[in-house]
Amino acid sequence: HPGQDKETEQDMADPGLFASNYAPLSRSESQAIIDNVQLFENFTEPMKSTLREGSMYDGYVVCSARPRVVDGKPTKNPRFLQTRPDVARPRERLLASIGAKLHRRVPFDQPATFPVSATLTGRRNNPREPGVRPLAVFNPIHYQELPELFMDFICSLTGKSPSTTGAGSEGALTKGPFNAVRACADLNNALASYILTETDGFTTAAGYVGPNCRVDHDVSLLIPEIWCRLRPNERTAKSLIQSGCLERVKDFEHNGQTVLASRLGWRITRRFVARYFGRVFDNPISVFPEELLKPEKQDIEQFVDGVANIVEAQERVARMYLEDGSIEDLCTPLQALIHIMATGSWEGMTLEDPKLREMFTREHLLKSDWYKQRLERQQRVSVKLLERHKAYMQAKRKTITDTKRLCDLLDERLAWVEKRHAQISSPDYLRSLVGSIGCDAIAE
Repeated sequence: HPGQDKETEQDMADPGLFASNYAPLSRSESQAIIDNVQLFENFTEPMKSTLREGSMYDGYVVCSARPRVVDGKPTKNPRFLQTRPDVARPRERLLASIGAKLHRRVPFDQPATFPVSATLTGRRNNPREPGVRPLAVFNPIHYQELPELFMDFICSLTGKSPSTTGAGSEGALTKGPFNAVRACADLNNALASYILTETDGFTTAAGYVGPNCRVDHDVSLLIPEIWCRLRPNERTAKSLIQSGCLERVKDFEHNGQTVLASRLGWRITRRFVARYFGRVFDNPISVFPEELLKPEKQDIEQFVDGVANIVEAQERVARMYLEDGSIEDLCTPLQALIHIMATGSWEGMTLEDPKLREMFTREHLLKSDWYKQRLERQQRVSVKLLERHKAYMQAKRKTITDTKRLCDLLDERLAWVEKRHAQISSPDYLRSLVGSIGCDAIAE
């Protein structure tokens, strides 16, 4: 859509662009676009300049509206490597920092910190296609309590996307080339982080909302605009539930089959749309009608199959953890989830058992043995690191005898390391770690 995405057209007009799956436009092809005045005038000035340049010299240029044609159709997967805007435009970053310091009355010799106050993960959804089961059961925003959220994280189920080889359990945690750390370590660290910070698990839709409504990435890109307009007390799951802006998705019977729709957690309601989407849209109800908030109303059969797709994938992935023994690398709450996903229960408890859900609270975490082990491990790793530094500097000190300034510097650093070593080895240091993430076994 020429001219619609000004940021992309500016990025693609900049020198040093790396792009793939865009058509290489020759001199004559660039001129043909320019001659189509109605089309050409829709582009932003940077893209116009690129096309003009392409029409004047031999060689090739790329255009944001001209993806590569494959088998007679434009490819669905054009890509370009974007330079981070804060790096490409440092002046804007500097002005934002100065503005924040002025507003907060922070001295200019101190940094302006920008804490992450919300985390909303994205979901790729798809309708039923030949050879692909439906996974379009989520409305624009869902909230899941930690047990349900981490069942999704463990499974890492994704819908069909142009950038993946297909649908299935192939999310970020399962892509080895992008993440060489074992999934167990990531899961343990993530759970400790979520519990300690008491972060609410919100997720947003991309691709489809229900099987009949294609949204591509529009909804997931819209959510930050919505979320930044919610006050901190408005965007907590507790307040949204109390105000009727979130409703629980419940299990139900369909054709004699129990549909475990409660795995989807909570979803936004018409009240949420009217109250908060109205801060962006003039008539939000017309943009997000009932069929988008309750995808089962679009196609109940696809909704039921989509939920079954999730449940079956979770069971399949959980059994892999049991069969290869990697469950032993997980912390106790995640081991419980693996058993529930695979068999439906753990030590006589189901997913709804209050004792099991209590394991995912901050109070329980701080008292648990597995968290204490993480802190003790962190202490041991820190001690080993200092001992390695100390040994290196002592060996270096023996080889340097002719430079007094360097010798004095090494002696000063050795003294600091020895002092720090004594501090970290003490019980007081271990107690000071309470509230931190600690260290996973993979790092020791």
